[in-house]
Amino acid sequence: MCAEAADAAHAVQLALETRPDICLLDVRMPGGGVAAAWEIAARLPTTKVVMFTVSEADGDLFRALRAGAVSYLLKDIDLTVLPLALRDVAEGRAAIPPELVARMVTQFHSSDPRFRTTEIGMELGPRLTSREWDVLAGLAEGLSTRDIARRLQLKQSGVRAHISAVVQKLGVKDRREAVSFFHDAANA
Repeated sequence: MCAEAADAAHAVQLALETRPDICLLDVRMPGGGVAAAWEIAARLPTTKVVMFTVSEADGDLFRALRAGAVSYLLKDIDLTVLPLALRDVAEGRAAIPPELVARMVTQFHSSDPRFRTTEIGMELGPRLTSREWDVLAGLAEGLSTRDIARRLQLKQSGVRAHISAVVQKLGVKDRREAVSFFHDAANA
């Protein structure tokens, strides 16, 4: 260990002075471990920030990762595993307990709509959510609003809202032109 700090400000100061390869921070350290992670990651981009904490809270995990932490270890880890985890971090691999990885994947999939783009005579085509593409594909198959709603387990009003969004995003007049756009994209 090259340095030890009692609070976030001191941790940042010591990191700037010693320029460590890896910096272990606690989310709940006085002064805020996430704030220290932001500062260290921004000012020392080659230093790998690892959160070493008791907090399993999703909010702490995601804030730490957004702040620049490359790994998140829980203090109840078998201490014989800690050096191996830090070696993994030094070699460019993340060290995150599997149960936290599963929650990260769930959060990632549920937080923002996934987008697909299409290219038809433009560098980056319109961004439709996956659900909008599903609705458009149903229209292209000739399905009615009711059939699309049944297939996608949506209300008909929800399907109509998606159709309206698709028409607007594609810059077309109506659903017929949207279907034509879909067929052009599929054959491009």
